[in-house]
Amino acid sequence: MLTAVLFVFCFTSVGAQSRRGRASFYSKRATGARSASGERIHHDSLTCAHRTYPFGTRLKVTNLRNGKSVVVRVTDRGPHSRGRIIDLSYGAARALGMLSQGIAMVEVERVDRLMVPYRDEEETGMPDFEFNFEEMQQSFLKEMMHAKLNVPLKNKGASLKNREERIKKTEAHR
Repeated sequence: MLTAVLFVFCFTSVGAQSRRGRASFYSKRATGARSASGERIHHDSLTCAHRTYPFGTRLKVTNLRNGKSVVVRVTDRGPHSRGRIIDLSYGAARALGMLSQGIAMVEVERVDRLMVPYRDEEETGMPDFEFNFEEMQQSFLKEMMHAKLNVPLKNKGASLKNREERIKKTEAHR
């Protein structure tokens, strides 16, 4: 009987398990250091350190005190302190609202499929725009030509007359 219970417990998929325990977080000073996976740590990233999950695994971490949760990616090994189950990046700790606590009781569960939330055919209140890029291009070119022809030609008109006069003078001298 004991063997059967141990067999079921040990070989249950890790994705089906959720663990509760204490979480800590990296200091902002850890920014720039290399993690065990080789990536650089950044305080705004939503990453974590876990002892057993493979690198790249996404975990949903829920702060049991306030109910806030965040999805983080495993990039490092740890925590190296006894009694803790996960080390979070500074950004993940901020999202969970645990910066003032330092250590918080959390629930950690594996996220197998991460669905990006979206709104399906819901009215956003924004008007629909249709752009006719040919007309826009033509009107832009017309405006540019109008600006080039009107402004610079006032000054160039005098230089054109001077040029014509110089040409006539040189032809008269020949």
